[in-house]
Formats: sequence, C-alpha cells, structure tokens
Amino acid sequence: MIRLKMMFCLTLAMAILAIAADARGDYRQSFNDGWLFHNGDAPGAEAADFDDSGWRPQQLPHDWAIEGPFDVKYNARAGGLPFHGTGWYRKTFETPENAKGKAVLITFDGAMYDAHVWVNGQFVGNRPYGYIEFQFDISKYLNEDGSNTIAVRLIPEDLSSRWYPGAGIYRNVWIDVRNPIRVAQWGTFVTTPKVGEDKATISVETTLTGNLGSRNVQLRYDVFDPSGAKVASATTKGETETSTELTVRGPQLWDIDSPNLYRLTTTVLDGDNAVDGVNTTFGIRTLEFSKEKGFSLNGKHTRIQGVCLHHDNGPLGSVVNRRAIERKLQIMKQMGVNSIRTSHNPPSNELLEFCDKLGLLVQVEAFDVWMKAKVPNGYNKFFEEWAERDIKDMVRRDRNHPSVFMWSIGNEILEQSSKEDGNRIAKQLNDYVKSLDTTRPTTCGFNWYPGPYATGMAGQVDIAGMNYKPLAYGEPVNGYLPNNPVVGSETSSCTSSRGVYHLPIEKYQTHESKQVTSYDLIGPPWAYPPDIEFDALEKHPEVLGEYIWTGFDYLGEPTPYGGKDNSTNGYWNADWPSRSSYFGAVDLCGFPKDRFYLYQSQWTDEPMVHVLPHWNWENTGHEMIPVYAYTNCEEVELFVNGESAGRRVKGKDLTKILVKFNRYESDHLMSKYRLSWEVPFAPGSLRVVGYNDGQPVPEKEIKTAGTPAQIKLVPDRSELSADSSDLSYVTVRIEDAEGNFCPLASNLVRFKVEGEGSIAAVGNGNAATTAPFIADHREAFNGLCMLIVKSGNQVGEIKVLAESDGLKSDVTSLDVK
Repeated sequence: MIRLKMMFCLTLAMAILAIAADARGDYRQSFNDGWLFHNGDAPGAEAADFDDSGWRPQQLPHDWAIEGPFDVKYNARAGGLPFHGTGWYRKTFETPENAKGKAVLITFDGAMYDAHVWVNGQFVGNRPYGYIEFQFDISKYLNEDGSNTIAVRLIPEDLSSRWYPGAGIYRNVWIDVRNPIRVAQWGTFVTTPKVGEDKATISVETTLTGNLGSRNVQLRYDVFDPSGAKVASATTKGETETSTELTVRGPQLWDIDSPNLYRLTTTVLDGDNAVDGVNTTFGIRTLEFSKEKGFSLNGKHTRIQGVCLHHDNGPLGSVVNRRAIERKLQIMKQMGVNSIRTSHNPPSNELLEFCDKLGLLVQVEAFDVWMKAKVPNGYNKFFEEWAERDIKDMVRRDRNHPSVFMWSIGNEILEQSSKEDGNRIAKQLNDYVKSLDTTRPTTCGFNWYPGPYATGMAGQVDIAGMNYKPLAYGEPVNGYLPNNPVVGSETSSCTSSRGVYHLPIEKYQTHESKQVTSYDLIGPPWAYPPDIEFDALEKHPEVLGEYIWTGFDYLGEPTPYGGKDNSTNGYWNADWPSRSSYFGAVDLCGFPKDRFYLYQSQWTDEPMVHVLPHWNWENTGHEMIPVYAYTNCEEVELFVNGESAGRRVKGKDLTKILVKFNRYESDHLMSKYRLSWEVPFAPGSLRVVGYNDGQPVPEKEIKTAGTPAQIKLVPDRSELSADSSDLSYVTVRIEDAEGNFCPLASNLVRFKVEGEGSIAAVGNGNAATTAPFIADHREAFNGLCMLIVKSGNQVGEIKVLAESDGLKSDVTSLDVK
C-alpha cells in the first residue's frame, strides 16, 4: 500500500500580485503589455538599437499560429496551422525605480518553443521546452537609468509535436524586483506529517537565496484560514535551508466538494527589517492509494472520474486565458469529472489554480517522449540535456498545489520496447521526482501490454497507468504487478461529431462526410465505447478509476482521419480539411456532445436524462429511427408525439452496441448503460421522462424544427471585468419561427461588436473546416456556432449584433465593470 497524508500549498499569481512593493520587499507585476511582434526571421533583432518600427504591437499572452490561415501545406496532425518557423518579440521598458541593489527577475510561464532571450543585446539564456516555466535574473544586464530592450526569439519546428502546440509567448510573463536575500523561486514546500479532526501539523521547508553571512535573518510564518482569520504563527532562524512546524486547530479539509484553501505568509526579516515576503495558499487533505481498495481522499473512497486535456483553448489557440480555462473546467465538473490528466505536458499555473479552487484532482504529466522520437523534431532532441531540470522544475513549481495528487513521468514512451533503456530512464525520472517530493505517487501511461509490465519498467513507478487495456485489469496485470495500484490513464478513445447521426448504425473506420456518428461507438483500432470501461471498472473496484481520451476536442490529431502514429511521413493530410480531434465528450467550442451525457449518467447523482438523435428525419429515406436515452434514473419512458413507446429499466433492459477493438473477442456488447427504442419517424416531438421509485423526475424533449427563421444569442456571462482579457462565450443558436432549435442548420452568421470589447474568436465545433477562428463571421454547424467576446480596459457596455441572410437578427449586451 502506498499511504500518503499531507497538506499542500500553492502559490497564486494573483495573491502575489496583491503584495506590490510593500514593506516586505515583494514586488511582482505583469510584464504582458507593450511588446512588439514580428513573424519571421529578423537577423540582428537581439540588438538594443535594432529598428523594430515596422513590427506590430502585441499584448501577451499570444499564439501567432492560431491566426492561420489553415492550409494543406501544414500538418493536419498539428492542426493544419502555421505554428513552426521563427517569431520575434521585443519590448522597451524602464529600469524599475527601486531596482538598485536588488534582483530584477523576468519569469516566463511558458514560451513555445526553444526560447532565446537577450537584454540590451546581451544573451541572457535559452529554454527549449515550451511547456515549462523559467526565470532569468537580468539585473546585471540593465542600464542603471533609462530604458532597456528585451528580445525573445522562438523557433518552433515542423514535426515537433503530435498535436497542435501553438507558437509564441503563449503564457504570462512577469517582472519581479526582489531583495538579494529572499525566498528562492519555488522555495516554499509545505507538507503535513499529521492530519486529524482536532489539529493538523504543518511542516514548512523554506529555501533562501542570497549571501546570508553573519546576518541576523529570521523567518516569520503566519497562517490564515479560509475566512481570513489568523490561526497559527511561528518565527525561526533563517538559513539557506530552513524547516519548521506549525499547528492548525480544527482544520477545514480540502476535498472535491469543499475545496477549502488556507493562506501562508512567509516574511524574511533581516534584523528588525522585513526584506522579502511571499504569500502561499494551501489546502489540508489526506491521500491513500491501495492495491486492494483503490484511492481514498480524506479517508473516503473516491473513484477517479477523470479526463485527459490538451493545453489549447479551442478557437483561442494555445494562448492562456483565465476565463477560458475556468470555463473549460466548469464544463468538465458539470459532466461529473473529478480529476484532470495534463496530457502530455506540464500545465499552466492558471489551470492548477482553478483546479485548487474548484476541487479537481490533477495528475501532472511531464513528457510525451524520452530519448526515442515519435516525431523527428520532438522533445527527444532536448531530453538528455534538459529532462532532469525540466521535471524537477515541474515538481518544484507544482508540488504545493492541493489539487495535484499524482506525478506522471511520461506517456506511451517508445522505450517500453527496451528493457534496459525503459527501466533505466523510468527509474532515473522517478528518482528525480522523489528527490523533491515523496508525498505523492508517480505513474506513467503505458500502452504496450504486457511489455513494460513483464520487463519491470511499470514497477519503477508507484502506480501503473494503463492506456486502453480494460481487459487486462485484474488477474493478467496482477501477475506482473502484485503490489502496485492500477489506473486507467487513457480510456475509450471514442470519436464523434456533435449533432451527426449516421443511419443505419454500423461500425466504420471513416465516413465520406469527414464526420463521425454521435451514436458513440466509433473509434480507432485500440479504442472502444465508454460502456466497455464502465463494465471493466465495475468488475474491478480496486482499479483507481479512469481518464477518458478526451474531455474536450483539441486542435490536431483528427483521428480517425488523416493518418496514423509514426506513419505517412508524420503528416496527416490525406483527409483534409479534417484538422481537429473528434475524441472529446465536448467539442472545440465547449458544446456538449451526446457522450457528455453518457458520462454524466455514470458520474453524477442529480437526476438527469438525455435523448438522441435529433428529430428531423423528413425526406431522408429513414423510416425507423434508433432512439437512445442516457440517464442515472431507474427507468425512462419514451413518448413520440405524446404516445408512449414504452418504459425501459436501467440495468435490466440492455442495448446492443457494436464493438471491435484489439483483443476483444465479440463483435458487440449488451450494454446496461444505455436504454434504447426503435420507433417510426413522424414529425413532432420526442420526449423522455426519467423515473425514480416510480415517480417522474427529470425529462427532456426535442421537437421537429421547421425552416430556420431566427438567431438566438445566449451569453454565458453578461458581466465582464475591464481587464482587457475577460471573456463571454456567446452561444449562437439557429431557431425556427416558434423558437425550436434547428439541428441541421448551417447558416452563415455575421457579427458586430461595439463598445468596450472586441471579438476574440469564433468557432462552431466542426473538426473539418478551414474557416478562420479570428474573424467576424461563422457558419453554424448543426445549428450552433460560437462568438467569443473579449473585454477592453474601460468600464462600459458591449453591444453584440448577429445577423444572417433570411434570418431575424438578434442583439445582446454585456456590462464591463
């Protein structure tokens, strides 16, 4: 048994930002404004006197590739967008007034990729890995008075990623002015040796940097509970490495339903003077992993209901945006998700911050590749030189987040085929992690069964991650790993397109429409419908749970279209314009697919029922229509035009679904997770009613829509902050004259945004279109499209107009506060 009990802390950028140049000497401010950008090589652009007058102004974060255009000459596997090439950023800034005798630090949360940085023409440093945070002390390069120039060159390469990585300085940049004696970067680590109902013992490890010499340096710690009341304090002698303990009485635990967060203030005292300070928020909770009993959070058995997420934000590209990330996680919570796997790289600070706040557990993953290349120009080029530093920096940065509960050292690593290399590198990476954090287990996503289990490679980590091997749960894997817990680190890989239904229901590899039926049964050879995993986990309660591939659609990897891993010379353009994932339970805009509700029916308790397909089948040649219902209720009754088509009992009335994947002997599964009917089509309505204890609880109705007649705008938020980055996601529905949703509509909608905001992007969830994301128009895809509106920096009103030829237009307004 792996038993872990600990308290974690996290550093919040906004909390630190609030401590601006105060008595403790801590200063951090955004460094995102005032940049210039040039797409292309610019010899000599690192020089301070370089003429950049022709460059365009650019606020960060920024992803230059999402601007497009889509083109078949780019790799559809990486989104069909121009993410590779050379890009330059320059900024002129004044030396901070309080910088004399202090350290001026520039922090990049992430830059894609192979970043080279110069200040006033002098080379400062390089960081290849685009997903890792890095910091440079630029004090010695600054002019004592006056202006300075920072230049950043990025060189993302073609065939460097298996998905869309984005390009540019796509995460936040910060400038810190700190005292020479200070808390080091990621220099606070908090664990809890004991957690009980009455009290929790907090152990704080602090690393200081600077010449302490014979100075009388002390560290003062103050702990504040979720309400802001001070609940513990301690003062101790400050050394390069300092450890101390505090006690919190009556701890309020962090968990999925109640993510309680405390705050720790660390103040560095030089004699009586406060010279440095950092704020840290943290949560108190316990973890327990058992081969026999699975996973427990705060002593309560908890099944992992997880999703894998890539880092892009759909139509916004890879650019980090707080609201985009928050919304993505909120949608996942609605589906019943309680855990995120950051596939396949370290995430943004913002994602972890929101997971802390929302109560989502996180498996943080380091790499998609080690020494053996999956694509010619991948991270394997940098692994030998940078892997130790990158994975250690990942752990140092993220080890205090209460949401982080597991470290992954890799995904589907090709070294699985080599006993010597696989075992050696896995042990090496595991040791790097354990040298910095022994409070969480390690894992790795293995897809080559039984290879890494038989060779012992899977035993180098604490938890075996199994990708697409539900048939191996139990006796087969136990023969190789008698003591290690198992988690489904990637499961299902079912593909579908929102609102698309192909009849008759049949298994196929690809369809001429370049879409995939939403009857939730199509996938590549390794993949299977979600029902297979539900069944396997039900039979094996000791398995920790699953991470489905994926929660959201993402840019790139348009499986089942375009190509295969490690073939077609790395390019996936055979089925152009398919250029985005079909894997998500939610499409690229955040619109739920039917599969969203299938998972919701298994992962949530609030009574729900969902019905599919749409009910517009006139003149299609299909007379009998298969109807499915997904529910967590005991029974469901279907009504067609008010007439009952009968009740179905969940778990008793089974639905035959077609199945074909590696090592599965049958061609179908009689699923107890779906209810079904086959009924003749007649225009009107399709209504389902869920019953518990014989009483109707939820219901859902869809109606046959008439000719598209009007547009309906539905903003997800009507109030935005005047911070130049807040977002409102405006759903654009095509309806008939009676307000019924038109599920087949493809009208082109044009947008006008006036006032204190602008268009950030548009989209519609169609994985097979080259229509641009940065535009003022979009075609509806199966009745829906999306307008993303961004606030300006002034208080006021935003007016949004949507119009389309032949349709009644709609207007909505947003308040910027």
